[in-house]
Amino acid sequence: MPLIANTENARIKTHPLNAALGADISGVDLSRTHDQTTANEIRQALEDYLVLRFRGQELDDPALIRFSQLFGELQPAPPTEHSATGHLKQYPEIFVISNIVEDGVSLGTLGNGEAEWHTDMSYQEITPGPTILHALEVTRTGGRTSLCNMYKAYEVLPVELKRKIGRLSCKHDSSYTSAGDLRQGSRAVERPDTAPGAVHPLVRVHPDTGRRALFLGRRRNAYIPGLPLAESEELLDTLWHYATRPEHQWTQEWQVGDVVIWDNRWTMHCRESFDNSERRLMHRTQVAGERPLGLADFTD
Repeated sequence: MPLIANTENARIKTHPLNAALGADISGVDLSRTHDQTTANEIRQALEDYLVLRFRGQELDDPALIRFSQLFGELQPAPPTEHSATGHLKQYPEIFVISNIVEDGVSLGTLGNGEAEWHTDMSYQEITPGPTILHALEVTRTGGRTSLCNMYKAYEVLPVELKRKIGRLSCKHDSSYTSAGDLRQGSRAVERPDTAPGAVHPLVRVHPDTGRRALFLGRRRNAYIPGLPLAESEELLDTLWHYATRPEHQWTQEWQVGDVVIWDNRWTMHCRESFDNSERRLMHRTQVAGERPLGLADFTD
C-alpha cells in the first residue's frame, strides 16, 4: 500500500498508471527547487510505485540535474557503454539518447533500433539506482518504453522455484548492449558460461525493507554459475517467462515534456524501434547505486 495518500497536506498528487507499477505525479514543477517535504514525498512515491511520470515539464539541463540529485549522486555512463559523443560537454552528468544526425555528426547514441528487456548496467559490480529520462523530441509512432515490476515477478514464482533460486546467482554479460551491439573494447562471446561480467544474486533483497525481487539484468549470454549450461539456459528461460508477463508491465507513450524516472533495482525496461526518418531526442541522467544484496547477505 503506498505510503503517500492524496491528502490535503500532501505536496504532490499521485495517480496510479496501472496495477503493476507507475504513477503520474502532478502538482510539481521540476524547474523549481523543492523543499525537503516535497523531495521526501517524491522519493517515497518512487519507492511505492517504482516508476514516476511528470508530464508537461519545461526544464533546462541544470534543472534536470538538480531534480535528479534528489535521488542521490549522479554518475555518467562508463566509456565502454557508449561513445563519448553521448555526453554533453558542459554537463557530463547528462547522456544524450538520439537518432538525430546533423552535419554528419550524431547528437547522441542508441539510434532508432529496439532495445531488449534489461536493467541498466547490471554487468557492473556496483549497479545503478534510478534512471531519469527527459523527452525533448518524440516520434509519432514507435519508440515506446515498457517497464516491468520485478517484485511482482518474484512474488508469483512457485514456492519450489523460489526455493531453488534462493541462493543462486547470475553472471551478467558485459560484452553486448541491450541493442545487441558489441561494446567498445569487448570481444565477441561464443558461450554464456565464458562471457565476462559481474555476478549478482538472482533474488535481490531491498536493503531497508527486506522485500525480494528477481534480478535478471538481460537475457543475452546470462549464465547461472555452478549449473551445466543447458540447465542454466532452461532455468533462465523459465524466470524470464515470469518476469515479462503482461500483467507485470506498463508502457510509456512519450510526449514532449515528459520526465520519467524508474528504479533499476526493482524494474526492467525495453524500447520499441522506430522509423529513422523521425527525430527522437532524450536527455538521461543516472543515479549511482549499490552492490546488489541477496538472501545470503541477510541469513546465516
